[in-house]
Amino acid sequence: MDLSLLLEGIRTIFQPYNFLITCFGAAMGILFGALPGINASMGVALLLPLTYGMSPVAAMAMLLGIYCGAIYGGSITAILINTPGTTAAACTSFDGYKLARQGKAGKALGMAAIASYIGRTFSVVVLMILAPVLAKVALSFGPPEYFALAVFGLSIITSLAGEHLVKGLISGAFGLMLGTIGLDMINGSPRYTFNQVNIYDGISFIPVLIGLFAVSQVFINAESPSGLSIKDAKILGLLPSFSELKSVAATIFRSSAIGSFIGILPGAGATIASFICYNEAKRWSKHPEKFGTGILEGVAAPESGNNAATGGAMVPLLSLGIPGSETTAVLLGAFMIQGINPGPLLFRDHIDVVYGIFAGLLLANLAFLIMGLFGVKIFVRVLQIPYRILLPLIIALAFVGSYSVKNNLFDVGLMLAFGVLGYFMRKLQFPTAPVVLALVLGPMAEGSLRRAMIMSHGSWAIFIRRPITLLLLILTLVSLFFPIIREKLSKRKISTTI
Repeated sequence: MDLSLLLEGIRTIFQPYNFLITCFGAAMGILFGALPGINASMGVALLLPLTYGMSPVAAMAMLLGIYCGAIYGGSITAILINTPGTTAAACTSFDGYKLARQGKAGKALGMAAIASYIGRTFSVVVLMILAPVLAKVALSFGPPEYFALAVFGLSIITSLAGEHLVKGLISGAFGLMLGTIGLDMINGSPRYTFNQVNIYDGISFIPVLIGLFAVSQVFINAESPSGLSIKDAKILGLLPSFSELKSVAATIFRSSAIGSFIGILPGAGATIASFICYNEAKRWSKHPEKFGTGILEGVAAPESGNNAATGGAMVPLLSLGIPGSETTAVLLGAFMIQGINPGPLLFRDHIDVVYGIFAGLLLANLAFLIMGLFGVKIFVRVLQIPYRILLPLIIALAFVGSYSVKNNLFDVGLMLAFGVLGYFMRKLQFPTAPVVLALVLGPMAEGSLRRAMIMSHGSWAIFIRRPITLLLLILTLVSLFFPIIREKLSKRKISTTI
């Protein structure tokens, strides 16, 4: 970590425009996270078109502000009305809502904001230390290594698929097929374009992202709009005292470390981190029987853990170009739209952008802390907007965002098509993240493979002779078969206990 570059990044991010756009992103993220049914990936995808014309630092700072704010925002509704805005805030509702029922909503919300801030700041420090080290190792990569890295990234589909492994693989295969559309990257001949000039450059990221993540979720929410709005939400109680913060300090730092580690693991994510951190806090507690009855420790543990996981997820994204979650997959597309490829070359060719991102994360953390402590009442007012008004506004933003990519109505139709497709995928429990992951990494894998074969004159031995390539391919096999082995072991454990 270069302190002079970090100071330059801080100077850049505190320029008036960059400062305001980062705070705007944090505010929008809190709103997206607090609204039930709207998550971080949907919020980032929805506002991604606004980044056109922005500098890379400003664009990524805004999107990362949304990412930061959304994970924290999910705790607001979890505490106030026992309805987590995001799945990552599910554990927060266990004790947070009980505290609100006891008239301590203010303490619970304040603890959530402070724990989230500490957890994410801890993970940003981890990011600044680990990402450059991993990137230096990866600078020796050639086409064979990039192919193996892309394949390893694609293997994460098995983790993103969760319980629906076969459906996840089908979604990934569909994304790979989409990635072959357009002009051949080696000889320039059109492939699967059907003489449609609008897709000669391939399928656009923005319509696909907005359709799969935003529009499809709107269709799902439209089926049951009642019960999604907040009718009566009162903020009662004071902020947590210094003694209360001191009593949970060990829990916050332990959960921050666990969350950061889990975030680095591809496919794990903030939700898993929150459950593990809640469980560990209960296991380490001197009074585990109080968990679930309304204690501040039960809010601090999951909130510091799930927010730390988001910073950890940025480590493989920035250093290796591998997204480990839905939101980081969308952020990968955002980087590519800016003409920047995350990975080892990012730290060589765009080091100013990297440290601008580090500084942007630190600013976004501070912004959502201040908003979380002083602006909750305002956010609750906004959350009272009826969904019959909110959903059409989201659709309107989706139309504008898709059209603004190329000023082409074809992309609007593409967005609607993927919105309908995403709706049926969600209904049939086909995960949507593998489609985006494969669409991003598929062309990289194909291009690197073909260049590697040209280098080796058609010999596949090049992937075995190079140590890094061989290691990545071995890790790919481990990543592919680990979920299957884990499922069989769990079934065997259940059968033995019975």
